[in-house]
Amino acid sequence: MKRLNFQDNFLDHAHQQAKKKGFYDFPIFDADCHHFSTPLLEIAELVEEPWRQRLIAGTQGAKMTTLPADLGDRTLGGRTKVKQHFHGGHKPNSERLHKDIYPLLESSQKMGIDYSIVFPTDLLTLGLHPDPLFEVALAYGYARWMTEKILPQDDSLVTMLYLPFSDPEACVRIVKEFGNKKGVVGFMVTSVRNQPVYHNSYMPLYKEIEESGKPLGFHTVSYWLETPFKQFNNFMSAHALGFPFFNMIQLTNIVINGIPERFPDLKFVFIEAGVTWLPFIMSRLDSDYMMRSSEAPSLTKKPSEYIKNFYFTSQPLEYLEKPEHMAMVFDMIDAENQLLYASDYPHQDFDTPSSLYDLPFLDNKAKKKILGENALKLFNIDNPSLHSRRIFGDQTVKL
Repeated sequence: MKRLNFQDNFLDHAHQQAKKKGFYDFPIFDADCHHFSTPLLEIAELVEEPWRQRLIAGTQGAKMTTLPADLGDRTLGGRTKVKQHFHGGHKPNSERLHKDIYPLLESSQKMGIDYSIVFPTDLLTLGLHPDPLFEVALAYGYARWMTEKILPQDDSLVTMLYLPFSDPEACVRIVKEFGNKKGVVGFMVTSVRNQPVYHNSYMPLYKEIEESGKPLGFHTVSYWLETPFKQFNNFMSAHALGFPFFNMIQLTNIVINGIPERFPDLKFVFIEAGVTWLPFIMSRLDSDYMMRSSEAPSLTKKPSEYIKNFYFTSQPLEYLEKPEHMAMVFDMIDAENQLLYASDYPHQDFDTPSSLYDLPFLDNKAKKKILGENALKLFNIDNPSLHSRRIFGDQTVKL
């Protein structure tokens, strides 16, 4: 037995929480965490010209012209930091894992998290790129990089592959080529984009994903440069409204245009918008539908009944002064069965598992379902391993 030698206090409070509350004793699945940047130089090696040279140029002072950028301080003036390297006696595959990935993995497991869906922050606005061929090239290169270089190295790492939604046929090719690769548990569309998700060109893609048995996620972001948001004079306002706003657009288009009716076995996940927007969108759509149902002729039930079958990630779990108010929100969305824990680590508003575990209105069964079991079922992971316990459960490691 060799004792882990912690050389700093990075996430030590979360580690103590995990030990005290028993997080190392049952599976916890993080449905959304991030590495900050996309390794363009490494991806360049996996794509053809002319994209190879353009990606290389993106690392040599031209990055702002390579990837669409958002505005805003996401690190609270640099106070939010990410651990850059391992400390201690056990480094799970650290010699092989990417320099941006293995500190993320260690930090997640220190919080008691056993499985993590990882995705690069700077791709969240790629859907705004005016050149669909570039989006396809980068999406394909990223899929190769993840499935060849990263996911094979550690069983606790999984991903939902980025789909270049500006090219529906390319999306189908990515699903077919990479959908069965180790660690690929689903597919993801970034919500900040202008393509209408109900267009007939996407129907073959939805069918392909439905037949794969894996979910389709929509990951939102704030995007301060959106036209109505330009009225805001601070990032906080754009951040507060942007995340739910873009997911509301995609969810509304999916529901009102009857996509769940056409593809009843396709599972949808809406990521990083919290939960308090859901009662609003459910009641708002239901009210209009009852007055204007002729504009949604393919629906056979109220919009809220479709929404209750969707999955949602928890982060950022909003603060409500009275717990009973959050309990009502959880009841409206059937959170015990449809909510997935997400940390959004290492962003400034990340949530540890305690954000859900400490809710007074959840019993132990519900806590374990939301923290892990719902995601394990959704992402088809049988016989899960307690990866964090192996590393941090008792601060010892069997060598």
